[in-house]
Amino acid sequence: MEKRVVHVGLVQMSMEDTLEANLKKAETMTAEAVKKGAKIVALPELFGSPYFCQIPSDPRAFASFAEAIPGPTTKRLSELAKKYQIVLVGGSIFEKASDGKHYNTACVFGPDGKTLGTYRKTHIPHDPAFYEQDYFTPGDTGVRVFATPYGAIAVLICYDQWFPEAARLAALAGAEIIFYPTAIATSPTIAPVDSAIPENWDNMWTAAQVGHAAANSVYIAAINRVGDEGEMHFWGGSFIADPGANMLVKGDDTEKVLIAECDLSYPKKMQESWRFLQERRPEMYSPLTQPL
Repeated sequence: MEKRVVHVGLVQMSMEDTLEANLKKAETMTAEAVKKGAKIVALPELFGSPYFCQIPSDPRAFASFAEAIPGPTTKRLSELAKKYQIVLVGGSIFEKASDGKHYNTACVFGPDGKTLGTYRKTHIPHDPAFYEQDYFTPGDTGVRVFATPYGAIAVLICYDQWFPEAARLAALAGAEIIFYPTAIATSPTIAPVDSAIPENWDNMWTAAQVGHAAANSVYIAAINRVGDEGEMHFWGGSFIADPGANMLVKGDDTEKVLIAECDLSYPKKMQESWRFLQERRPEMYSPLTQPL
């Protein structure tokens, strides 16, 4: 099978207080990724604002950060994709839908600037410092795969990364790369259920997603923000892993652009060799669709 090589860029950025400042930073760092050869570029979750969900149900966030799709942010991202003729995974946006509901929504743009589609975050956490259920309605789009000139991609968002079902659905639908725009941090506010249990969130976060790469024979691209916001420390650690669970690139906790070369013929080869998708037993899985 002939190689299909594409360079993927991840924008690991810290967030400023205003949408305009964050858009300008995203534009500058995307230009850097393109200069380094990236044809697909991805931004972090909710990159247009500080992470407002650390405060329960703050009406100021709804007034300041929620916007329609299409809207100001999608217009700028569309222009950015068209300018550099790239596929742009626009992190995610605090979407105010026409029915008044609010979603955490990712938009994907093609090299001509047109919107290829949207994905609304399916799994919504509600933990100390991550009060997302106060802000977001659970997504209703289902898992989607977007056919782009540079490969078939899926976008899942942050908390979705802990659910293997979502990654499996993306792989079954033909995704070659799964992107996970993310906002994950440590905070003194976050206490483990049992303080005697040692936790390393970065290790857990990385291991879970690299496991999706191995179990589904796909590339995984995880994009986290960096910097301190209130009590929260966003540790970065963005990475791209290949279908063999090899870490191609991994960031630290500073702002940077990460680039990896991905051979998109590799997922199909691995899927045909390991046959994880073909050897499933769907008739045995009905308990997965039942509540606990």
